[in-house]
Amino acid sequence: MGRFSYTVQDSKGETTTGALDAADENEAISSLQGKGYFILSLSSEKAGAGAAVGVKKAAGAAVAERDLVFFAEQLATLLNGGVPLVRALSLLGEHASSKGLHMALAQVTKDVASGTALYKALERHPRAFDNLWVSLVQAGEMGGQLPKVLKQIGTYLSAQSELKGKIVTALAYPSVLATMSLGVLAFFIIRIVPTFAEIFQSFQVKLPPLTAFIIFVSNLLVHNMATLIFVVVGLWFVWSAYVATDIGKTTKWNMIFDIPFFGDFVKNILIERLLTTLSTLIESGVSILNAIAVLEGVFGANPIFQKLLKSVKNDVASGKSISAAFRKTGVLPPLVTEMMFMGEESGKLPDMLVTLSAFYREQIDQFTRRFTAIIDPILVVGIGGLVGVIVLAVFLPIFKLSTIGGH
Repeated sequence: MGRFSYTVQDSKGETTTGALDAADENEAISSLQGKGYFILSLSSEKAGAGAAVGVKKAAGAAVAERDLVFFAEQLATLLNGGVPLVRALSLLGEHASSKGLHMALAQVTKDVASGTALYKALERHPRAFDNLWVSLVQAGEMGGQLPKVLKQIGTYLSAQSELKGKIVTALAYPSVLATMSLGVLAFFIIRIVPTFAEIFQSFQVKLPPLTAFIIFVSNLLVHNMATLIFVVVGLWFVWSAYVATDIGKTTKWNMIFDIPFFGDFVKNILIERLLTTLSTLIESGVSILNAIAVLEGVFGANPIFQKLLKSVKNDVASGKSISAAFRKTGVLPPLVTEMMFMGEESGKLPDMLVTLSAFYREQIDQFTRRFTAIIDPILVVGIGGLVGVIVLAVFLPIFKLSTIGGH
């Protein structure tokens, strides 16, 4: 028998710390889950000192979102059909098209077969299954609703993948068009303008200001190309090093949010993800406090939202309502916090969060449709206008020469 120290949370969100005797870690987990606790940490006491039982993280390849969606939906279907969990995992692992998922499920199947809880087995493969997966599966196992939770995971991942696809599609064509247009512009400045500059120099004609400026820009690019590339690459490395710091990350996201027209769009995407993830977690039986802790991991790359969630978690832990905690941060729009408040008052917070996330998805859809419709003509007219200015700058001296020749 060994002694294990634990930190758990009950269904009301209250955190408790204690110790229990068990044959091994799996028995300790089963005992705590049997009492309806959500396990926050578990450590083994050895030789009078507390030695944490670390979860062995297995190396493995990352898994595509579509493969995870398929796995969640198929596992839910098999479990609903009465197939034992170990057999279902084995079947899906054998037929997984993704190498990363195949390798992860082979080990997960062995762990579950030896008595490890599914969420613990998944936790050992962070490149395939993130904190969101682990928390949702843990809630499903504790509540005896694993198939339902797996369906919710599949729906959530599918919705996020669809939204990401729409955004990528909306940005792909303008990006290609802009790249090709800039390539044409660069060709004019680097190849065409120098040829005409030599001709004008041989005639020793006084150039119009516009032509002189275009030739100056052309010479700057042609004769200092290596230096300019070196400077650009150097600035990129400096910027990358800066945004790797906490202050740099905050600066980067503040700059993104301050971009006219586009900043609000990015913020809406993040708010939609926050609301959708939060509603999925709560609907799956995860307590609000644990749900916010999971969200901190989901938004780990965004210090502004991470700071927001940390503040909300502390306020909720001290007894504040989730709507009041979010309102205090001032990051989310009043519409969101007011509807959260109404959801809490009516006891329908998950439903209200679903409504809000649907509203923000529609806002994102509208933006992508309008962006696609507007950006193409703007790029065509903008780049076409620049090329036109260069052509005009080249032909102005020619007109002048023809006038002199006519006289």
